[in-house]
Amino acid sequence: MIDVGELARIRFHDPGRITRALADRAPGSIPPPGERLIMIAADHPARGVVGVSGAPQAMASREDLLRRCVIALSRPGVHGFLGTADLVEDLALLGALDGKLVFGSVNRAGLEGASFAIDDRTTAYDAAGIVASGLDGGKVLLRIDLDDPATPTMLESAATTVGQLARSERVALLEPFMSTSREGKRVNLLDPDNAILAFGIASALGPTSARTWLKVPCVADMARVAASTTLPCLLLGGDVQDDQDAQLRQWADALRLPNVMGMVVGRSLLYPHDGDVAAAVDRLVEVR
Repeated sequence: MIDVGELARIRFHDPGRITRALADRAPGSIPPPGERLIMIAADHPARGVVGVSGAPQAMASREDLLRRCVIALSRPGVHGFLGTADLVEDLALLGALDGKLVFGSVNRAGLEGASFAIDDRTTAYDAAGIVASGLDGGKVLLRIDLDDPATPTMLESAATTVGQLARSERVALLEPFMSTSREGKRVNLLDPDNAILAFGIASALGPTSARTWLKVPCVADMARVAASTTLPCLLLGGDVQDDQDAQLRQWADALRLPNVMGMVVGRSLLYPHDGDVAAAVDRLVEVR
């Protein structure tokens, strides 16, 4: 069991231990050619998302979320973690990030259900914080709404982050969607043509794309969509699907594409229907 009280006591009495844990952790590395990169994502609560597949409070317990992350990160074939500073620091204190790539989530201002959801400002890690914490890169969510005047400011901010990370020799992992508002709800447009538009916009952000990767949805006609960019692509997992075997088959097909280098998966692995996190991770690692 994970002692949340002990983590709170460290934060209260010895916060410098967090800095030491991050500085002392063994670094991770990109897997060799022929092996797919698998990362665990857990930055959802910072955007006000704690529900999973119809269970509105599934991610509400921090102890349970950390336990699931620790199990997932311990499985063979898992190379890294993506999260906000609170989770990165807890997992560093627990020793779960040793030998892993770690990416910090940058913009979490677009809270779930908010009228300002498209205005995704930098509210978590910035580039300087990623460097100071010894992380390998930062993830930036890009929801591009052609009808929302907040979009240009968000794109400008993302481009600045891409440049700052590149100058520090860190990866910028961009997660692009064409997006719209329907009946007051934010909706990402997941058809192939809109995915291609989003990939093209994201690929051009910043003064260099040398260290830019894309975190992309697995959509229909994925071969044509992936062919719209030369940037490395990592598939995102999304919410838990009713037919998880069909989801695995769809991922397997996409992972065969030449510029799809792996996956960044959160709820699909951390909250499988049967509750067996280790088995869910192992099934994904074995997908070819």
